[in-house]
Amino acid sequence: MTASSTNRPSISSGQRSGVAGWTPFYYGWVNVFAAALMMLATLPGRTQGLGLITEPLLADLKIGRSEFAQINLWATLIGALFCLPVGRWLDRFGARPVLVAILLGLGLAVVGISRVESATGLFVLITATRALGQSALSVASISLVGKWFQRRISIAMGVYSVLVGLMFAIAFGLVGESVRVQGWRVAWEQIGVALLIGFLPLAWLLVRSTPESIGVVPDGEAEQATAATGLSLAAALRTPAFWIFALATSIFGLVVSGIGLFNESILKELGFDAQTYHMTLIITTLVGLATQLVGGWLGWKWSLRGLMALAMGLYGASLLWLPSVTGRSELFSNAVLMGAAGGMITVVFFAIWPELFGRRHLGLIQGAAQLLTVLASAAGPLLFAECFARTGSYDAMFYALAPAVLILGIAAWWAPRPFLAAPGSAGG
Repeated sequence: MTASSTNRPSISSGQRSGVAGWTPFYYGWVNVFAAALMMLATLPGRTQGLGLITEPLLADLKIGRSEFAQINLWATLIGALFCLPVGRWLDRFGARPVLVAILLGLGLAVVGISRVESATGLFVLITATRALGQSALSVASISLVGKWFQRRISIAMGVYSVLVGLMFAIAFGLVGESVRVQGWRVAWEQIGVALLIGFLPLAWLLVRSTPESIGVVPDGEAEQATAATGLSLAAALRTPAFWIFALATSIFGLVVSGIGLFNESILKELGFDAQTYHMTLIITTLVGLATQLVGGWLGWKWSLRGLMALAMGLYGASLLWLPSVTGRSELFSNAVLMGAAGGMITVVFFAIWPELFGRRHLGLIQGAAQLLTVLASAAGPLLFAECFARTGSYDAMFYALAPAVLILGIAAWWAPRPFLAAPGSAGG
């Protein structure tokens, strides 16, 4: 047996059985679609998802806004702690069984929320949906794509990002209408049941943990395959690159969560009405979706580090510009700039970790990065609210955050690429 043949995965009987056995194209693209579905399943564990039922839920349970805000904050912080262990489980057991376990727990928690009668019960169940949805399922979804692609990771993540955006756009409309027509409890129970009898079986049917598990090469290209390589989490944490990109995506999450929660108030301060606010949301969303595809292509042909530098530069400029916007044309131009930057940053966040640190410990590294972004996203609304309470305006936040965004963009451009260990080594 030659040395090269020992590195090439063999296809034993049963490896290509089931769905993976009859697809005429690279099975990684099936996993991209499945991963997008899994990210859609995080909806009831996200702030935007809870926002669909906040008003009727508060009225039904007779909970005040400040009490609900505290419930949401602590649920988010506690739930974020699940990012690291789920990353370790993904690396050890594979995506397929971990996804099934997460979806089982998340589905039961969502059904539980539909029947909750007290603030204490609500806190426990929202914490569960934050832990299993926003944290664990997000990490599993993103890592699944990263495990299947190497050279074409940017393209794969661009497609994945667009699928996720389209799925969420459709889901928000359907769930919102269900809440309006049937009430929040029925709508949430339907989501929980859908997770249990729809998403869970699909995860088991479609997902395969790695290309090696079915005897194919990452990216589906006809080249010699080697064992998955990469740095350990401890080694990744010792590199400047991890902290530069983790902090860059975290500060983006902080700004997005702050602006997302107080967007209407921010625009009202600038003299714009609710109709204009809704128009900016549409513009930002559509531009972001389009840019995710372009960003995926640029990251593949150019550089993810360069793409992040460009995106952070555009985002910093949009933050500096926003407080001085005076007309609708300027506001919509700013929304285009912010949407384009956000689309590119999203692609980089999804794609950068396997490129920098390899696939061997991707779940754990992705989990650590996700933990930081969740914590930053939880802090964002608090910082924006505190700024407005102290100064009567949001301007100071924008002027304080913009330089930090620009500095991190420059750092991303110069970030040294970590050295990846050779196949078969511990990787740090």
